[in-house]
Amino acid sequence: MARPRKWRRVCCIPENNLFGPLGVDINESDIVIMTVDEYEVIRLIDLEGLMQEECAQRMGVARTTIQRIYGEARQKIADSLVNDKALKIEGGDYKLYEGEELQYGCGRCRRSYGYQRGLGRNNPQK
Repeated sequence: MARPRKWRRVCCIPENNLFGPLGVDINESDIVIMTVDEYEVIRLIDLEGLMQEECAQRMGVARTTIQRIYGEARQKIADSLVNDKALKIEGGDYKLYEGEELQYGCGRCRRSYGYQRGLGRNNPQK
């Protein structure tokens, strides 16, 4: 029996979840899917400047898991940019920060204004 996946804690889901080349018809095969937890790793490491260990602590997973997620996310971004594909952010095994964890919020987060929570794949919330 496979080990159950651990929920990754994320601040919020992005307001816009589809990015891509302008003026190009996008086919289903031209869409790269990035999970919300991959998006969060990119946000924490590349935008917030955290080290992988700090990112792992915030998301509640091992550093090696963050390293793997980060590599997969960067590969998807490169595929999207280099091959003129759209990047869509959706799904994943995540749950949103709760209570005291909100201190780790991104600062731009709509959640502090009562924005409705987004749910990840198989998310136990609600």
